[in-house]
Amino acid sequence: MKNISIVSLLLLCTACGEQKQSKEIKTADDLAKVKLMTLDPGHFHAALVHKSMYSQVDPSIYVFAPEGPEVEDFLNRIESYNNREELPTSWTVNTYLGDDYLEHMISGKPGNVMVVAGKNSKKIDYILAAVKAGLNVYADKPLVIDPEGFEKLKDAFQIAKENKVLIYDIMTERFESTTALQKLFSTLPDAFGQLIDGSLSNPAISKESVHHFFKYVSGQPLVRPPWFFDVEEEGQGIVDVTTHLVDLVQWEAFPEQIIDTADIEISTARRWPTILTKEEFKKVTGLEEFPEYLQKDVKDGKLYVYSNGEMIYRLNGKYAKVSVIWNFQAPEGTGDTHYSVMQGTKSNLIIKQGKEEDYKPVLYIEANLKNGFEASLASAMETTIRQQFPGTVAEKLSDSLWRINVPDEFKVGHEAHFAQVTENYLKYLKAGTIPDWEVPNMISKYYTTIAALKRTKED
Repeated sequence: MKNISIVSLLLLCTACGEQKQSKEIKTADDLAKVKLMTLDPGHFHAALVHKSMYSQVDPSIYVFAPEGPEVEDFLNRIESYNNREELPTSWTVNTYLGDDYLEHMISGKPGNVMVVAGKNSKKIDYILAAVKAGLNVYADKPLVIDPEGFEKLKDAFQIAKENKVLIYDIMTERFESTTALQKLFSTLPDAFGQLIDGSLSNPAISKESVHHFFKYVSGQPLVRPPWFFDVEEEGQGIVDVTTHLVDLVQWEAFPEQIIDTADIEISTARRWPTILTKEEFKKVTGLEEFPEYLQKDVKDGKLYVYSNGEMIYRLNGKYAKVSVIWNFQAPEGTGDTHYSVMQGTKSNLIIKQGKEEDYKPVLYIEANLKNGFEASLASAMETTIRQQFPGTVAEKLSDSLWRINVPDEFKVGHEAHFAQVTENYLKYLKAGTIPDWEVPNMISKYYTTIAALKRTKED
């Protein structure tokens, strides 16, 4: 604890000149660098933010956390990034470990941006504390997992506005190339037409995401903390990964438009468990037994995790379907997968990630109107698509189906998307603002997931 105390004093000294700053957002011109503080890193996404270096970010980062294996995993990942052979990072890590980690961060404030990825049950309270202290927030999804948290989130956005700081959640999937192309094609009337209204049985836009508890991250088997399997801490599946899918529905179907919660109506919602044996639980957590706090979800010696969820809802009059499925482990040679359809009056935009695609996402275009469509598609490729995605080609598979082949340079992978999202967030920090649709649409996004959660308890 002596070393921790010394670090504490250093952190306070570092922050003494920053506590007097005004409530105005400091841009990159006002501050030498953006300074990151990671709070209670319980999820590996916290480390992925630091897998790359950023010219706008100070290489000295600050970590505030309780002692334990989760912060050790975070620190080990940062060390591995610093020592890798290819493009090593150069982070200098200042660590404070103690039960008063949150209070210590708030009182010292050696940085101006709080990065948080960990227990979802605590996240909104961390966010509230940060914005009240005049700190910007960069948070992994989901920001909230229950109705009480959603009410706090609305308060947090209001306080952030008053204190002129930014709250932003890490929406990596916006930077996946096939998703970006699906959105781009949907804005081209000659090739896509207009998004249909759809129906309960045939939604206009559908997104399904399949994930796995056991997988490899940065080349190493992922060890998950046991609380990850407690829905009271992590949240049920319908409010967790669905956050990404609901975000994409809004972002693609209504780009740069403010979405009002009054225009969101949940039609159906359901949940179901993934069942883990003790052997599977040990493989992903390292624990021989289910902890006491998980016993409430244990039946006949197996753990029932309500990590799966599905909702169908209407958004601005368009029907959308979102599904999230968690399996224990993907078959050899496969991984997490994504399936998505946007139905237009002239064509359907379909993303598949199955065996035929070698488990890599691929965009297909299925024509609904054959006469003249091929010429419209060729024009769209030439005038719009290749300008943003040079080298992309449309491979004709049949009279009504094309496969969109994207150059490898755009297929950077999930982990690399964290750097892309971070670069985007840094632009917002430099400008001191974010697009006017982002905050209301974050509120609408979490309104949707929480409303769906409520619906599963009613049905």
